[in-house]
Amino acid sequence: MVSSAQPWWQAATIYQIYPRSFADSDGDGIGDLRGIADRLDHLVSLGVDALWISPIFPSPMADFGYDVADYTGIDPRFGTLADFDALLAKAHGLGLRVLLDFVPNHSSDRHPWFVESRSSRDNPKRDWYVWHDPAPDGGPPNNWISDFGGPAWTFDAATGQYYSRAFLPEQPDLNWRNPEVRAAMLGAMRFWFDRGVDGFRIDVLWHMVKHADFPDNPPNPDYREGMGEMHRVLQLNSTDQPEVHAIAADMRELADRYDAMLVGEIYLPVPRLMTYYGPADAPGVHLPFNFQLIEARWNAAELAGRIAEYEAALPTGGWPNWVLGNHDRPRIATRVGAAQARVAAMLLLTLRGTPTLYQGDELGLPDAQVPAGKVQDPRELREPGLGLGRDPVRTPLPWTEEGGFTTGEPWLPIDPAHLPLNVAAQADDRDSTLTLYRHLLALRRATPALATGTIGDVRAEGDVLTYLRSDGTDRYRIALNLGHRTAAIDLEPGTVILSTHDAATASSLRPDEGLILKVD
Repeated sequence: MVSSAQPWWQAATIYQIYPRSFADSDGDGIGDLRGIADRLDHLVSLGVDALWISPIFPSPMADFGYDVADYTGIDPRFGTLADFDALLAKAHGLGLRVLLDFVPNHSSDRHPWFVESRSSRDNPKRDWYVWHDPAPDGGPPNNWISDFGGPAWTFDAATGQYYSRAFLPEQPDLNWRNPEVRAAMLGAMRFWFDRGVDGFRIDVLWHMVKHADFPDNPPNPDYREGMGEMHRVLQLNSTDQPEVHAIAADMRELADRYDAMLVGEIYLPVPRLMTYYGPADAPGVHLPFNFQLIEARWNAAELAGRIAEYEAALPTGGWPNWVLGNHDRPRIATRVGAAQARVAAMLLLTLRGTPTLYQGDELGLPDAQVPAGKVQDPRELREPGLGLGRDPVRTPLPWTEEGGFTTGEPWLPIDPAHLPLNVAAQADDRDSTLTLYRHLLALRRATPALATGTIGDVRAEGDVLTYLRSDGTDRYRIALNLGHRTAAIDLEPGTVILSTHDAATASSLRPDEGLILKVD
């Protein structure tokens, strides 16, 4: 295990790439590894430290890569292992770390493991997946609901049992109670670590183990129409089981041998989220993803409360992290508006902890409008009209005024409203959102107090959120106006070093303005 005074990921900023939509090098309309390699200069000039690539493994694409058919290969749509090795080498040469997206809860139904498991009840791999007899009436074994709606079980007529699947029928759940499954999946992680990967984002980590007795989930007393069918019940028995922490500890022990890091996708309340850091003698993932900024109402009091609650809940040695958006949730510019999205950028990049950016947020992109006939997302197709579809945040990145993503027809259309926000135009605009992100990231890199310092004095006064960052020598006051009116502020003497607007003062905040003050 490699040790250092400070793990590299604590001062790092991570950038999520959705590979189908980042850059297409061969004109087939789907982004690929060579396209990513060709555009690494954008990430370098932006000032991030690591890229996380959503799944690129061989897949039938029932859920666009989150249904894996081979954990140690590259899907031909994205390229080859040689292309991946070339991308990894180029990224490392530019000082960028590379994280892959590991999908351990479920595989594709076309994975050779499941093909064997499904072939007969006495197949040696039968217990590699979660199988159960029907209920007395012949229906599903219990009331668990898929995250995409409908029962979380699919009946296999040939063998007379149901298999568990938390998502699509094409995504059968692996049985992590089987030590052979655990060994095989850790072996897949080791394959990529040996190749030089710097870490993994672990998909739906809290889903990975189900209650051994398969009891019903209790009804959700707060359910209301329009929330999505999955919310009819509380997922107390189908997720977040105590046994998952030993699995996370095994993954962590492996990652630590390579000086690599693990980020866990976990949508849970803060107290339960904190358990995924693990105890000191069996630590879990380095960063249990913190989605507080995605889920919060956008006002100063709410954000101050969430920041304080999260910081207070962190276990000894637990490092915080923050994120504004991802490939599953509406974009920040749609949630809070274009002006407040700039304030949100300053918030994300000045809070204590490791931030993760989602591709396109640095351009201020709103959710795309996707014509009904072009919808691709299986979630939207299964529960239409509820606004749960993820296509609006997955459309191709606009590189130029013409699009610049592909020479062919993109797999999802580029929203015409995105074209004026393209990378080339914003790169030369001193007032653009991209320029603001570059300034924020450069300041973060150059300022220990902002990168890894303490946070304190978190306050909400009217529409204004303020907090103090310090490394024991230098102090910085961040003041963010989350309202649309001018707000008087009373800050310590100091010098404004960056504003989301043009030249700023330390006596008032203009509407939708954030500033960073170096305290005298």
